[in-house]
Amino acid sequence: MLSQAIDFKDESEALYTLLKPLSDADFNQKTLFKDWTLNDILEHLHMWNWAANESLVNEEGFVRFIEKAMPSIVNSGSIKSFEREWIDGLSGQALLEAWRDFYLETSERFINADPKKRLKWAGPDMSVRSSITARLMETWAHGQAAYDVLGVVRENTDRIKNIAVLGVNTYGWTYAARSDTPPGSMPFVKLVAPSGDVWEFGEPSESERVEGLAVDFCQVVTQVRNIGDTTLKVKGDIASDWMSKSQCFAGPPETPPATGFRHTKKK
Repeated sequence: MLSQAIDFKDESEALYTLLKPLSDADFNQKTLFKDWTLNDILEHLHMWNWAANESLVNEEGFVRFIEKAMPSIVNSGSIKSFEREWIDGLSGQALLEAWRDFYLETSERFINADPKKRLKWAGPDMSVRSSITARLMETWAHGQAAYDVLGVVRENTDRIKNIAVLGVNTYGWTYAARSDTPPGSMPFVKLVAPSGDVWEFGEPSESERVEGLAVDFCQVVTQVRNIGDTTLKVKGDIASDWMSKSQCFAGPPETPPATGFRHTKKK
């Protein structure tokens, strides 16, 4: 059984539990992520969950989807217009339930899939394990905007280790996305998990290192928080440069939010 698929389901269920009590009107609330509403977040998660599942079960169907999606996204300059067309008016509680029904199906398919099987994607092909890990990361990262706007501090679990691993594995991608090369080897990363366990990545170093809470590290590499809004201790020029623009997700280079901009709303 693929543990990342179980973690994806559990993270999705946590977000579902947060959103279930809302009224249809509540889903129109704008978040601090590009003014996306809760509806926008759900339609984004739902469509790309569908795409990941399609890549697993129907490669030809996925290729047709991408051939239609990418020109539309490029021409409009926005992913939202295509997602809104794809979702065909679904919103509020109806969208929430459609998203849940499908992520439950998707997780079951990925749980029993060959983790090394290669899947087509909008960018380079990826393994089954990487594909469902990306869906977990997207759910966790976009979910943060929902927790923030609703004034809820999320209770994280050690399943965020998947995101931490993705964060260190995409050290080089942070620079490649900017048509640049890393200024040196990846700094040493030492993180304290929600459970209190310690996770270490890379070669131990006193001169180049990132140390602190795993949650903070995950927030920085997914760009849901500025490094200045965390308690991470960063030492060394390479580590500082990386953390100033770290990006574990695909697509063009994005600028992290300004210090203090992304935060949990006070009730």
